[in-house]
Amino acid sequence: MFILANFLTALAYILNLILGIYMWLIIARALLSWVNPDPYNPIVRFLYNVTEPLLSTLRRRLPLIYGGLDLSPIAVLVFIMFCQYFLVESLRDWAVMLRRGL
Repeated sequence: MFILANFLTALAYILNLILGIYMWLIIARALLSWVNPDPYNPIVRFLYNVTEPLLSTLRRRLPLIYGGLDLSPIAVLVFIMFCQYFLVESLRDWAVMLRRGL
């Protein structure tokens, strides 16, 4: 069972890392929306290409309030934090239980 426990620990670590990186990409994208970035800049294009599929899906479902305030980055950040605290921690706890033989 230790192999499955190690696999779950590694999966939790990688998932936490991916969610953390995506969280910072969303934050960078939100900060860029406050300025007028060059749309041909490769970094700006990368940020838009990586984050736009999820943000545009949420934008269609979330209402705009107070003159066009976009709440989709906040919703994505809340979802990422939920996944980090629930899913990642559950995987880690499951791995610990497997190691202890419970």
